[in-house]
Amino acid sequence: MANRMRGAGEPPLLASLPDPQETLTRTDWARLEHAYGSAADAPGILVALLDPDQAVRTEALDNLHGVLHHQNTLYEATAPTALYVAAILPDPRTTRTVEKSRQDFPGNMRAELLAWIASVANEVTDAADAVRRRYGLSLDSYPPAIAIRKIRPLLFTAAFTYADDDDRHVREAAIAACIPLLDDPLLLHRRATLAPLVRQVLGTSELWQHRERAIDALDAWGEDSSGIEGQQNAFLFCDTDMSPDSSPWRAGPSEGFSEEPPF
Repeated sequence: MANRMRGAGEPPLLASLPDPQETLTRTDWARLEHAYGSAADAPGILVALLDPDQAVRTEALDNLHGVLHHQNTLYEATAPTALYVAAILPDPRTTRTVEKSRQDFPGNMRAELLAWIASVANEVTDAADAVRRRYGLSLDSYPPAIAIRKIRPLLFTAAFTYADDDDRHVREAAIAACIPLLDDPLLLHRRATLAPLVRQVLGTSELWQHRERAIDALDAWGEDSSGIEGQQNAFLFCDTDMSPDSSPWRAGPSEGFSEEPPF
């Protein structure tokens, strides 16, 4: 899919992901930490994302957010988790459904995993770093953030593959995931490739959160965002349990990117 979307003369995608099983077995999870201490239980959470039982994989998805990326925080275990999540995206089992509540975005497990990658990537953008610096902090001094920044080309490779997916929800989630990853210096040139997709796909989404994201990204990149319909009803989020700043992943209103430091 991604190969069809590269322009003439554009270099190939940058890197190949490690095999997910290799990430599971070669990572010393017990020496890493997540929101509740040792990440020794992380392999069980990750394997369960592909479980045949919908209730089991839904619980695993909740743990992906609530344990390995709790309240949008980056932990030592978040980077290897991101490598695993990105590597399983091609697995046909990610097209299975997950249980939804009224505040969840629509889409299958693959869309949810892409949205999780977007959530992680949002925490290491230039804008995120600017917020931290106002408090005398920096992403450059936070090892989990450094680890995520190092793998942004890998995550982009995985997400961009689905930017023209047949499933609209997956397609939107993939493009939304690519946007924050393009702050990486090695990926800046990709903005020109992604901008038309941001406008054509996210800019026409039924979800106002995606349309707002399209406007913000295009404006930040110096691209034309005119004609995209943003959020018209400032109080609509009161009825949807989502704030205007909420992102397309399974997080409550208090779990947004704008959380006060430290991380």
